[in-house]
Amino acid sequence: MNGSSWIRFAQRSGYSGLFLVTLATSPSALGEIRSADCARAAKYSESKRGASVLVMQNGRTIFEHYANDGSAGGRWPIFSGTKSFWGIAALAAVRDGLFKLDDPVADTITEWKSDPRKSQITIRQLLSQTDGIEGASLLQRASIRDRNAMAIRLPVVAEPGTAFIYGPSHLQIFCELLRRKLGGRSTIAYFEGHVSSRLGLGRLNYKKDSLGNPLPATGFELTAREWARLGELVLGNGNYRWRRIVPATLLHEALAGSQTNPSYGLTFWLNSQAANGREVDMERTLDLPWQNVQWTGVCICKDAPADMVVALGSHYQRLFIIPSLKAIIVRQGSEAKFSDAHFLRLVLGRGQ
Repeated sequence: MNGSSWIRFAQRSGYSGLFLVTLATSPSALGEIRSADCARAAKYSESKRGASVLVMQNGRTIFEHYANDGSAGGRWPIFSGTKSFWGIAALAAVRDGLFKLDDPVADTITEWKSDPRKSQITIRQLLSQTDGIEGASLLQRASIRDRNAMAIRLPVVAEPGTAFIYGPSHLQIFCELLRRKLGGRSTIAYFEGHVSSRLGLGRLNYKKDSLGNPLPATGFELTAREWARLGELVLGNGNYRWRRIVPATLLHEALAGSQTNPSYGLTFWLNSQAANGREVDMERTLDLPWQNVQWTGVCICKDAPADMVVALGSHYQRLFIIPSLKAIIVRQGSEAKFSDAHFLRLVLGRGQ
């Protein structure tokens, strides 16, 4: 499809809000994502209340679409996509020597030392949500005065390391651990100095409680372009635009799944089981009781590369990062019956 044909295609499809930095002018080379395929994916996304689609490859924006007026999209809630930013903050703290991933949490939260199960929990298990602590979605309530204090008192409902229990409790406990490691310095100031400012992100909503503790599990609102900066960091092996944020070795640890859930690393979702995996809707699966879910042998999309990394937020907010293709794909929208697998097949030219 030549350039003029592509423009006519976009117009027929109703995409007045397309911004194409490069046009698909010839059949794609191996691994090249084509604008025409992205347009089909955007049309599907918009049919499912999608608000924005952004696709970058090899450092260039190859497709950008917003559902309304076609201008650069405004900020949109990314919900649990917030977690991955705090995961990067945890890696920065390891780099700074504040702790090691396999340190017992009880070394810092000393109230846990006398608890036979809590005393076994490591920081790595907090970040991989395999610590056995109750998920406690109630921590997201705005009325709670001190979320950190509530989180560290939550019960253990499974032996540490034996169950994946999704919820805000784990990162809230990590927030208290980081606060204590900082010796009174602000956790938000640490996050801003080591992560968000280095990514050029400001004016973030931390959903602070009455004591000023942030809610690391959710809250950020970002444009598609802003969220894509986290993808650039991952593709850069811990660098963002030639600036080191976390060491590559630590980032690689964050992108490795646990034995309990091979599809979840340290605050990032993984497609590592794609070769022989069974596709599941991760978001809907998280609505099931944790005792009923088997995480071994599942994937996000069988036809997407196994090295794909995902920051995932409610209502199908997605940041897909594919290192083997040097690609970043952002999808934002409202609640609807949406399929990650179908959307990705369309973007990658592997679906109809």
